[in-house]
Amino acid sequence: MSGLNSAVLEDVLAANDRYAAAFGDKGALPMPPGRKFAILTCMDARLDPAKFAGLAEGDAHVIRNAGGRASDDAIRSLVISYKLLGTREWFVIHHTNCGMETFTGQTIAGLLASSLKTATIDETGWHDSGDGPGSKAGEFIAWLMIDELAQSVTDDVTRIRSHPLVPADIPIYGYIYDVKTGRLIEVPEATAIGRAA
Repeated sequence: MSGLNSAVLEDVLAANDRYAAAFGDKGALPMPPGRKFAILTCMDARLDPAKFAGLAEGDAHVIRNAGGRASDDAIRSLVISYKLLGTREWFVIHHTNCGMETFTGQTIAGLLASSLKTATIDETGWHDSGDGPGSKAGEFIAWLMIDELAQSVTDDVTRIRSHPLVPADIPIYGYIYDVKTGRLIEVPEATAIGRAA
């Protein structure tokens, strides 16, 4: 194992030891989320849904992926969230300065075809290390990039709202998290589309 990986592993396991030592009665929390809502948001490390939405363990489901997009798998999780675990309200929350705004499907497919090493970005765009081997498999993935932030929230709420497995009585709220201020900003068009019938 490299030094970087082993240091990260040691830090995570030490943090887990401290957490487990103070775990208390959290083992008795029920499986359904107590506040009966779910959040679909981005995996970006700057977003902490527990803090920006005031959550504690057991409160809500948080579904995360690159961009916070309404992918098939995200919708699968939302459907399980309400059908089996009782959530009654959903939030779609994208954010400012999202990495999903910085590339196209062609860009990432090209980078992956060149090399599987981590790429870098500067003022001229994305660059690969060029150390192969790469793979053309990136050409067959729907990367779900973001062209315009408010529109992506609206598109995702629309996709969820129109899904045949999503009941009409679940409200779906559309928001953008501002990474500079920590504020949630409503996308009114998205929330209107997501209104419960």
